[in-house]
Amino acid sequence: MLDDLRNSANESYLFDEELDDSPAVDRPQRPRGHFLGMTPPQRFFLAVMLLLMTTLFGMLVLLVTEKIMLPM
Repeated sequence: MLDDLRNSANESYLFDEELDDSPAVDRPQRPRGHFLGMTPPQRFFLAVMLLLMTTLFGMLVLLVTEKIMLPM
């Protein structure tokens, strides 16, 4: 019984089948540059808006906590 297991482990079942020499099927490629369904300019605009919103929110927090004061 163990001899059969050793023999079957040495033999690969992949080589029992004939190799298919037909050319690979070309799959249609997806268009590149669409992360989350957005084009690169849309992603750039989103990143700039996020930067501006974060900066404004940070300035408002500093003003509310009186860490900075507006010049009068």
